[in-house]
Amino acid sequence: MRIKERYLGFLASKPLWQEKNSIGLSQFYFDSYAEISSIPENLNIYNPTNEVLGKRIESFFEYYISQSNRYTLIGKNIQVFKEKITIGELDFLVLDTINGKQIHIELVYKFYVYDPEINVEIDKWIGPNRNDSLSLKIEKLKTKQFPLLFKPETKSIVENLKINLDTIEQQVCFMGHLFIPRSLQGHKISILNNQCINGFWIKPKEFTLKAYGSYYFYIPQKKDWIVDPKYCTNWYSYNDIQEPIQTAIHQKKSVLLWMKSSTDHFERFFIVWW
Repeated sequence: MRIKERYLGFLASKPLWQEKNSIGLSQFYFDSYAEISSIPENLNIYNPTNEVLGKRIESFFEYYISQSNRYTLIGKNIQVFKEKITIGELDFLVLDTINGKQIHIELVYKFYVYDPEINVEIDKWIGPNRNDSLSLKIEKLKTKQFPLLFKPETKSIVENLKINLDTIEQQVCFMGHLFIPRSLQGHKISILNNQCINGFWIKPKEFTLKAYGSYYFYIPQKKDWIVDPKYCTNWYSYNDIQEPIQTAIHQKKSVLLWMKSSTDHFERFFIVWW
């Protein structure tokens, strides 16, 4: 995938929630989305081939800020130390030039699946491999990442950057893709932004020849999960895709698939290992 297609996927991403509501965290919103026609084919964005998805998202966000007429970057990826040991990192500090406000932004980009068997609604959103969750990430933002700005160890950094702690705003740019069980497709979800529902998930036993044999598939690398499947040019049959799926499931790794019908209709879905 080209860097432009990855960046377009980033720009098309939606915030996981739109108001503070019960989550209690303010979202940073893009001032305006760049016109697709104005984005050059060869973007000048730092993009090493071995870069993980999280770092790639940071590069895209920084590029967006650099191209914005509204925001100015004050600092990024600022590590905070206590006795030479890193105790945390501030993602981005920016200046909103329209209202003169400084903003501390924590950037988060996640893929969550909805497990209806979990009791508490917000806890139902978990990582595809069940090794993280939305509720734990929110708790970390509230108790660790945002308070870091006000710790004594951060004082010298704040002073050097001329940050006013009395007026600075703290926001999270929390974007992502949500996947619900196929049986719940078409249902509205509560708390979160329904525009983030970008696919479904199934168990391995549900991935049958009868249900999926007429489609074509591709397994993107994780760093390309944000890309729109319509840009994919290499598609494989149901039989061709079986081996990598079985290998991943055997290793207890859920698999994200892009699916294309004969009429060029595209979908995303996970086959979960659990």
